[in-house]
Amino acid sequence: MRKKLSILLAMSLSMILLLAGCGTSSDAGKTTDKSEESEGVFRVGMEAGYAPFNWTQLDDSNGGVKIDGNAEYAGGYDVEIAKKIAEGLGKKLVIVKTEWDGLVPALQSGKLDAIIAGMSPTEERKKTIDFSENYYTSHFVMVVKKGGPFEGATSIQDFKGAKVTGQLNTSHYAVIDQIEGVQKKPAMDNFPAMRVALESGIIDGYVSERPEGISASSANGNFAMVEFKDGFKADEADTAVAVGLKKGSELTGKINEILSGISEEERQNIMDTAVKSQPAAE
Repeated sequence: MRKKLSILLAMSLSMILLLAGCGTSSDAGKTTDKSEESEGVFRVGMEAGYAPFNWTQLDDSNGGVKIDGNAEYAGGYDVEIAKKIAEGLGKKLVIVKTEWDGLVPALQSGKLDAIIAGMSPTEERKKTIDFSENYYTSHFVMVVKKGGPFEGATSIQDFKGAKVTGQLNTSHYAVIDQIEGVQKKPAMDNFPAMRVALESGIIDGYVSERPEGISASSANGNFAMVEFKDGFKADEADTAVAVGLKKGSELTGKINEILSGISEEERQNIMDTAVKSQPAAE
């Protein structure tokens, strides 16, 4: 009897182990499916607050893309470039709205597949992440009050004594040091904040790139963009923008191939459309 019970117990134990093994196999299958699903997504980080490169809007008008985990949408030049890259990769585009200082850490941690946020491929940034070929090149300008004392400036040195700022951790802020006697104010987190500061008189101007300068002056009749005959000295890497990628990313070569298929004329048309389409509040 004890021998029979032992046999029965052994058989029962074997069945339990077999079923447990089947359960493990099933769970592993589910993990694989989840991994395969994530591979079909292209997660792109941007501020959605740097028009005309990227902005936040309430609906999908003008090609806006839903922001992940948010009721709002992202639009702008970067979004259109991201759409072309995602299509070329055969992946679904997911926009992840991220504060500027959080973009690189999010990329490095794997929360993002790429940064497409009007980011310049500076030598400093290249120490921590890789970049694609440039997808837009511009130059530095100053945004000031229309009708104010600085609207007619032709040289950056005309801003001697002026209260000037730029975005935190950008070359926009660093080049302010080229102005002799300038009152360099603390850097700000984003462009909407700088526009508010300019409107209220806290600053006399802020450094930006030409597309954003056009955007600011188009969105607000009180603003003017100043371009210089004697302007800021900067490397191309400081005025160009490229896709930020994780070190050694296999996407770099593929993205460069996709970007090479977008002509300069098409890029400019996309930018012109972005400037016209930007929300008035930006």
